[in-house]
Amino acid sequence: MTALTEATHVPHPEYDREAVRVGIVHFGLGNFHRAHQAMYLDRLMAAGTGQDWGICGVGTRPADRRMHQVLEDQSYLYTLILKSGVGEPAPTIIGSIVDHLMANDDRDAVLARLSDPGVRIVSLTITEGGYRRNGAPSEDSVDVFDLIAEGLAARRTAGVQPFTVMSCDNLPHNGDAARRAVVDAAGRLGQEFADWVDRAVAFPSSMVDRITPVTTEEDRELVRTRFGLDDDWPVPAEPFAQWVLEDRFTLGRPPLEEAGVQMVADVAPFELMKLRLLNASHQAMAYSGILLGHSSVAAAAGDPLVEAFLRRYMAEARPTLPPVPGTDVRGYSESLLERFRNPAIADTLGRLATDSANRLAAFLVPVILDNLRAGRSVNASTAVLACWAHACANAVGDAQPQVSSTLRAAASAASEDPARFADEVEIFEPVIGYVEFRTALARGIASIRDRGVKAFLEEVAAEPGSR
Repeated sequence: MTALTEATHVPHPEYDREAVRVGIVHFGLGNFHRAHQAMYLDRLMAAGTGQDWGICGVGTRPADRRMHQVLEDQSYLYTLILKSGVGEPAPTIIGSIVDHLMANDDRDAVLARLSDPGVRIVSLTITEGGYRRNGAPSEDSVDVFDLIAEGLAARRTAGVQPFTVMSCDNLPHNGDAARRAVVDAAGRLGQEFADWVDRAVAFPSSMVDRITPVTTEEDRELVRTRFGLDDDWPVPAEPFAQWVLEDRFTLGRPPLEEAGVQMVADVAPFELMKLRLLNASHQAMAYSGILLGHSSVAAAAGDPLVEAFLRRYMAEARPTLPPVPGTDVRGYSESLLERFRNPAIADTLGRLATDSANRLAAFLVPVILDNLRAGRSVNASTAVLACWAHACANAVGDAQPQVSSTLRAAASAASEDPARFADEVEIFEPVIGYVEFRTALARGIASIRDRGVKAFLEEVAAEPGSR
């Protein structure tokens, strides 16, 4: 078995990794970051640029410890495996990550990195829920935004310019969301400091896209047997990747456009397209697919009924989008269906249903609100929520959406009184005042209860406007 540091028979870093200096500190170093941002930086380094933009990951939760140990044991190298469903998987060894720290173990080391003048960007993939502060962090976790604020405070005291905070999470206006969270954390250190952070720090928005499932034992075995590599945590991903990034940085940036990143003045149109078509469609597919007995994304997307439902939802979502420069939005919708059907990506509906309330709040509820304001139909969008309610109450095992006990109880009660569900779910607050929303949601919940999910989805999919 070949160690990653010795591999020469697959594409691997031929640049001098000893010469790579940390320029980016990244919170949330999971599979997506390793398949996306780290891959783009590796491209730059392979082309002879970007050597002063190496990545230091930071773990803030106990669950990050396993990743920390694996990366440390592998000199921070790992295998990215692109799977198209046609032909052989394509492996590449990625070398742009050069360090990883556990904030739980050594907060001072993390703060030292954040204070280093060579660090000019702090980036984030901490999931949608990571931006919601619900009390202090637990004993065994660390608040990301408190750390960032402390790092900025240390730089200010030392006379070092502030780094850029770059969110790569699936949130509307993710730069603004990061700004609010960091300024809020800075406020705990003093209002004058918070005002300075708000003025002095850049928070560019971004749109990121690459379907990246969790790593399975089959992926580890593939790397061992097919490529002869000793890698405890390879990353599977689809070939498609996109990164649209607002060109606004405090202390400069890597020449990311040379690696295929779209640097733009306004990310918003791209961001809305992706959130409302790809991410919201993931939610539509998750709950309809779970209720129809599917467990994998490819199987659900290959079901003609799920596909028809997704087409109907996308047709309802597209009118809420502004023009997207250089993009055929209808063609983008069709490409998503093809990507979802990729049989080589072992993505699960259970993963898509993780953190379901926060995801629906970020991806789907804004679609409903925009259509209500414009007097358009919300039947397909509320059908997603009706499926969610039924799945929360009735799905079991790995396919069950991960929700609070309060939400599960509300979903269970909805079968007796469908109209109650709208009043008992916090994420519906922006649309709760619309009679059309309440009526459509209650009707959908009652229809699934009385006729079954298949008949309900067939009715929704058959409505005009599904193309």
